Amino acid sequence: MTKVLTNEQIEQYNEMGFISPIRVMSETNALEIKHQIEEAESNFSDEIHAQSRNNLHLCFVFLDALAHHDIVVGAMEDLMGPDLALWASVMFIKEPSSNHFVSWHQDGTYMGMNSNDFATPWIALTPSTIETGCMSMIPGSHKQSIQIHEDTFEDNNILTRGQEIQDIKESQSVNLILNPGEMSIHHGAIIHGSRPNKSNQRRIGFALQSYMPPSISQIAGQNMWMHISGKKRKDRGGVDLARPKFDMDPQGVEQRKLADENLSNILYKGAKTKRKY
Repeated sequence: MTKVLTNEQIEQYNEMGFISPIRVMSETNALEIKHQIEEAESNFSDEIHAQSRNNLHLCFVFLDALAHHDIVVGAMEDLMGPDLALWASVMFIKEPSSNHFVSWHQDGTYMGMNSNDFATPWIALTPSTIETGCMSMIPGSHKQSIQIHEDTFEDNNILTRGQEIQDIKESQSVNLILNPGEMSIHHGAIIHGSRPNKSNQRRIGFALQSYMPPSISQIAGQNMWMHISGKKRKDRGGVDLARPKFDMDPQGVEQRKLADENLSNILYKGAKTKRKY
């Protein structure tokens, strides 16, 4: 028996490579989390800014709570089984009327795993619409191998390397429109991207990238994981990331620093250029 997802949703994920939308919390609760993020940006501006939005779940209790939310974890268990760990998280923020976009890409390209059969929940904390620059997916593209990506390092491309797959048939894409408090889930190999935010409000989404079963391990960089559910991983030489006890917990801050360095080394492996995020 499944915990959160229906059999139809699981079938959609397997066939299409994504599920959307799934209600995680009320719009009121989602907008309260948005407010907490903006308070943290104001109070800890050296820690949270446009070039420092990875792994915030290691430092802030309210984001750690999202990583362990019953509906999020239940959906992940429905897709991948009871034994799960979380690799990293990314806060995706597009400012109002900005030119920032995400090019067509596959998440697993530079993550350095022995398999790309993992899943990422993307939780909307503000409206994610065509106007605000919602994610778009190419259905079924997760069944292909990883495609050739060109590193562009384009200024407005918010991916690490500005990595881009050429010659995508955009007419086949599906827009994942989400209200605050809803999430989508996408496969590690699906081709996806998003356009600029042309609205007068911020578009904020929290990506838990990604939940993985013990059969998937890091083969580039160090194994660093936060335990989520079931049996704990037993990676030789791996690092077990602890949950923060309070916001900006010194242990969490130090762990985030190490995790961010490891993540950067993995994502930029072999790159000619390295950005600050």
